[in-house]
Amino acid sequence: MGAEQKVAVITGASQGFGAGLVKGVSRPQLPGDCQFPINQASKDSDVLTIAGDVADPKTADRIVEEGLARFGRIDTLINNAGIFIAKPFVDYTEEDYASVLAINLGGFFRVTRRVAAEMLKQGSGHIVQITTSLIDHANSNVPSVLASLTKGGFKRRHEVPGDRIRKKGSSG
Repeated sequence: MGAEQKVAVITGASQGFGAGLVKGVSRPQLPGDCQFPINQASKDSDVLTIAGDVADPKTADRIVEEGLARFGRIDTLINNAGIFIAKPFVDYTEEDYASVLAINLGGFFRVTRRVAAEMLKQGSGHIVQITTSLIDHANSNVPSVLASLTKGGFKRRHEVPGDRIRKKGSSG
């Protein structure tokens, strides 16, 4: 990789933690880094904005296609997109359940699968998954069953797609 420009994909970058990641990655102290977040407007020429919903399979395709067209590579994927609906378990609706699964699991699956395929072609890359601390530190005052179920498995995620990528020279 050397002095080549490093490219990071940050999902869920329009607000909260994801927006902070974009600012952190694009600070002048980190020369050569750029990213293309979802749903984040930017005037920075090193940032490619791709508005979309990670639950939509076409969004993952656009992230990879447009990112590669503009930057030529993807070095890091930070899966940050997620939805948290704090309700007691018995109060979740079918719509709540469908939304949480579509974004927290479907978004991860679609974006990671597409980006990991490109990393394998490149022979390198890093995948970072942002989860929830409620997995290890449950709080009875914060109902979080769906978030814990859908984000909790990501603690072990690195053992699934990461194994094949790691063998090819990248980490997942």
